[in-house]
Formats: sequence, C-alpha cells, structure tokens
Amino acid sequence: MNIIAAVSKTDKPTFFSGHQSVIGYSSLNVVKANSTMDRSQSVLPPHATSSASEASMTHGNALTSFMPVLLGLVGSQASIRGGVVSQIQDRWQPTFWTGDRWGQAESLASQAVADDQFVTADDFAGLSIPVTPGPDVATSAARGSGSGVTGAVTGDLGSGQDILPGVGSDAIVLSIDGKPADSDTLKMLATALGRFLWLQRNHQNDARRLWQTSKMLQHAAVWQQLDSDEKLLASMADCACEVLNCERATIFLWDKRTKKLIGRPAIGIEGGVLEVEDNAGIVGEALHSGSPRWWSAGGTDEGRVNRRIDQAQNFTTRSLLAVPMVNSRDQVIGVFEGINARPGDHRNESFDAADVRTLTELAMHASIAIDSYRTRTDLTETRDRLVEQAAQSKPLIGNHHSIQEIRRNATKVAPTDLSVLVLGSNGTGKEVLAQHIHYQSERRNGPFVAVNCAALVETLLESELFGHEKGAFTDASDTRVGKFELANGGTLFLDEVGDMSAGGQAKLLRVLEEKVVVRVGGSRPIPVDVRVIAATNQPLQELISAKRFREDLFFRLNVVSLTLPPLSHRGDDVMELAEHFLADFCRQIGRAVPTFAASARDAMLSHDWPGNVRELRNTVERICYLTTTDVIEASDLMMSPSATKASTVAPAMDDVDGNLNSATREFQIQHIERLIASCGGNMTEAAGKLGLHRSNLYRKMRQLGMPTSS
Repeated sequence: MNIIAAVSKTDKPTFFSGHQSVIGYSSLNVVKANSTMDRSQSVLPPHATSSASEASMTHGNALTSFMPVLLGLVGSQASIRGGVVSQIQDRWQPTFWTGDRWGQAESLASQAVADDQFVTADDFAGLSIPVTPGPDVATSAARGSGSGVTGAVTGDLGSGQDILPGVGSDAIVLSIDGKPADSDTLKMLATALGRFLWLQRNHQNDARRLWQTSKMLQHAAVWQQLDSDEKLLASMADCACEVLNCERATIFLWDKRTKKLIGRPAIGIEGGVLEVEDNAGIVGEALHSGSPRWWSAGGTDEGRVNRRIDQAQNFTTRSLLAVPMVNSRDQVIGVFEGINARPGDHRNESFDAADVRTLTELAMHASIAIDSYRTRTDLTETRDRLVEQAAQSKPLIGNHHSIQEIRRNATKVAPTDLSVLVLGSNGTGKEVLAQHIHYQSERRNGPFVAVNCAALVETLLESELFGHEKGAFTDASDTRVGKFELANGGTLFLDEVGDMSAGGQAKLLRVLEEKVVVRVGGSRPIPVDVRVIAATNQPLQELISAKRFREDLFFRLNVVSLTLPPLSHRGDDVMELAEHFLADFCRQIGRAVPTFAASARDAMLSHDWPGNVRELRNTVERICYLTTTDVIEASDLMMSPSATKASTVAPAMDDVDGNLNSATREFQIQHIERLIASCGGNMTEAAGKLGLHRSNLYRKMRQLGMPTSS
C-alpha cells in the first residue's frame, strides 16, 4: 500500500513568512492509494512568485517539497493542521503551514525550542527539530559543515551560538484530527525533517561557500597586481559586496599614532575617506575586542550606530558586520565592515553566522594583500631613492659649451635603446657619461654593469662576458653568470673596447646581433635584454685600417657617438669640478669645506691636466686629507712646476747649453715626469702611454739619471 499526499483542488495555497505570504496549503488530506500517483494531482504546488525574501523562498520551497510526503506518514485519511515554525533572526514565523492558521503557533514553537521537549497547547503539540545528521554521524562534522544553524558554527569561530547572528531554530507544530499529535509521532516527524533540513542546508552552504571562496581567490589574485591603494581598497570593498550580498563595504585602516580609523571607500563622504575615533561604534568594538561584531536595526542598541553619518550620506543603515583585520605578524591593522545585508538564501536582512565566517576569511586575504602592497611600495620607494642617490653621486658636471652639447645629446639618446660609443682620453669621464645615460633611461631601475675589456685576456673574456657552466674547464667548479646576464634589463658598459682581442670582438658582435648568449660549456641559448654603451681612448678608425678592430663591430657600436673633450679645453669647468670634489670628500671625512685662494685657482686653471678629470679628482682628494687650513693656497696643491703651463719646457731649458743631446735629455725627463704625475704615480699606466713596457721605462729612467725608487 502506497501512501501519498493529495492537494485539494478547491483550496487556494496560503503561506506565511514574516509579514509576507508564502507557499502552503489551506487543507491537506492524506489518502490511501493502491496504484501509481495521478500525475494531475502532483504533491508539488505550482511555483509561487512572491515578494518574500529569497531566504524564505528557498527554505519554504524545500519544506513544500518534503512536508506533504512526510505528513503522509501520519496515516490514511488523517486530518492534519499545522506545519513548521522557524526562528529567523529574533522573530518566529511559519515557514510551512497547512490548514487554518493558529495564532499561538509562534509561541508554542518558541517554548518547544527553549524547553527542548514535547509541549502542548489547545489542539496542538510542538517539538523542536534537531537539525543534525543523526546519531551515526559525529557531532563535530555538523559543527564543521558551516550550516549556519544552532551548534553548527561554534567549531569555526570559537564562539557559542549565543554570540553569533542569524543562528535560527525550527519547531514542528501539529494537530491531528483535532487533537495534539502524540509525542512518538511528532518525534519521528521532527527527526526525519531535521535530517532532511541538515542535508538541504549543507548542500546550499557548500555551494555558496565554494562560490564565495572562488570569488575571493579571483579577487585576491588581482589585488597582488594593483599599484594604487585606492584601487586596492575599492576592489576589496567590491569583493565584499559580491560575496556577502550586501549594499556597501568599507575597509578601516588603523592609524595608531592618531588613534583614528581611516575608512575607504566611504561612499557619499567628501573625498571618499571617513575618519572615526578608534573606539567608536561597531568598528571600534571589533578593533579592540579582536573579534567580530554585528548590529541590526530594530533593537535597543541604536546608540551603537552613528546616524549622523547616515544623514551626511543620505543613507539608512539597517545592519552592520565588522571583523578585525590581522596581518601575518598577528597584528591588528584595521577593521573590515559590511553594511546592509540583502535577503539571501540563508538569511533575511541581517548578517548571520555564515557571513561572519565569510567576512573573516575575506579580511584575512585583504590583510595579506595590504601587507604585500605596503611591502612593495616600501621596496619601490627604497629602490627609487637608491637609484636617485646613485644618479646624483656621479653627475655630469660642467657648463662649458662642449659639455652642454654632450648633455643635450645624451638626454635625447637616453630614452632609446640605441648603442652609444663614448670617445675621449683617459680620465675624461667616459664611465660617468655612460651612467648619466643609464640613469636618464627607462632602464634606470635595472643594473649598470661595467667591464674593463683591456683587463680581460682572451682566454677569460668569453667566460667573463657570457658565463660558464660547471665543469666547462679545469677551474670551473661552479656555474657562473656572465656580465651580459647580470646586466639583463639594464645597461652594460664596455670600457676600453678598443683593446679587446680579435676573438673577443667576433664573439661580442655575435651577441649584439642575436641578443642571446651561450655560456661556456653550455648549449642553451639565453636571451638577454641589454643596452650596450662602449668607450675607448683608442683611435678606432686607425685600428680598423691596421686590421686591429673589426669594422662591422665598429658600426654596431657606433650608432651614436659622443666625444668628451680634455679637461684643459673646458675652461672654468676645472674649478666647478674641483669645488664639487672638495665638498664631496670633505663630507666623507667630516671636515669643514675650505676655499681656494686666488693663487690656487690660477695654478689650477693654468695646469694642462694631462690626466684630465681623474687627475683633478686625485689632486683634490689629496688636498682634503693633507691640508688643515680653511684656505687652500697654490703650494697646497703639490703639483710639480714642470707640469703647469706657466712652467713650460722653454724656461726649464734656460740653463741648458745648445747641445742637442742635452736638450733632448731634458725634454725626455720632463715628459716622463709629467706623464708619471698625470697617472698618479702608476708606472704601468705611464709606461703604456709612452709605448713602453714597465721594465723598459725603469731602464730609460736610469739612463736619464732619474730616481726610480718611488
């Protein structure tokens, strides 16, 4: 014998949910049938459209689907009146009812839940519905399910149901044949309905949680790419409105120094920023308690909400939820607030326990993103500051027209990726010009790597520039990254490129053309994004004619050519550079900056500076460390008289007789002394300028009777 429920065709459905009517039945008769159910008399009612909340519709539809079948278990031809009464927020209301309404249903349901036992009144009996998976499933599973019902949230937040919003209860209220339903029947119905509701609610919550988690992760991935705090906070607020289904959201960041909470985005507030005291309102409670706080309109705690803000925004706050934001160092950095919950599948117009969990999880993602943004911002500011300091540490100083022209051309070529060839004598500042171009380019945040090609023997050049793999040759105990890879994204400065060997020139040309390197002992091409600036003091055109420099490499490097003049051709730039070096060295050693006397200025301007800016810098550095007076005289410069224009070769030879050998000897002595002085005493460099080996220079000096001990 099959038991089914049939709906009277003559009665119109009525349904109660809060102040709205929802699906139900004016009468329900249980009949006995021996055959398949008549499809024209479906147990499911027509789909009802109502202005009731989505939460009640979902819960009501579930009950409407299940209750007729469940009540069919009562017995054949039974006259049933009653239904399910639910606590939604702080109100009790029928979510399913059949038969005539009974005015005491809400009171009886409340008593049944409060007493947690079988209760009766008039012709009705009531019993709370245990929304659990049943005795065969551990109670902890229910707590971890996130169902948002009594006892189901305590495991997640560490809080009891008495402090969580939206944790409702259900009770079954039933009259059978005009009498209160007996306790056994009511208990059987309540247990079956509880298991059904548990499964149904968990299914809804799982689907909702999966969707919310997916949305939060999508937004969190975007947050890591935003470069504006305004965009970041606005995106977080949008995410909260989406996953919480609320009207507005605000992130309040805590300024401990001023004891203020700075809220953004603040819709309707001038400037979009809302500042409140850190102990004010719901957000202040959440901040100092370190736990979620919520509020709904209609209670006795209206004072917890600042209605003046509502008036300023022409807005009405009906519900609030605020959770603290805690960073990875377990520090509270602010409060995340949701405003005005919209009716949903698990609530009416107030936030509930599921929303607390959701916003708490969202606040965790937001805190991490804010911390990450602050770290990125700090690192960017530090990088920019260091880059600016590096750019200012070696400025291209000078107002001579030749330097001004070079500065203008360097500024034009800097934003491009064109190769630049810098020409000039030793010490004229070729590397300083290369750095000037680098720090004015788009690559200024990348590395600037300088390589002295003259110092690289051919056997090591390829390893130095392109790197090598472990075991590539005898001493290759580890993999080494070459200069091209180190300069990736920045600038590679090849100094003294004219001294590079023929084999090195061929390998360099290949890399410049293909923009890939292959490490020594490796086979994998490694793409490199490098801007090359080369420099030399050699006459490359003569080297090309002598077959000592590749013409194709010259054209590859010489896209833009800049030539630095000797310091002796730059006029008053000598004193401008001297004063710059003087201030810099004095700052390093912590002494007051002295001034140059007129005699010192005349001596410096008359000097021919064969060592150019490098010689001038060494002279000023020596002055800073060896002088103690506030005024620098000509004698303090310690420059050899033979090395000045005022002390030319002719006066020095006044005492020399007309013998050609004597005149030649004196000229050689003066020339060697001048070169050694310009090289700062570096005998190897001086010998190179003379076209001699170091040992040959010493031999020549001994032949001329010059001292060689120093």
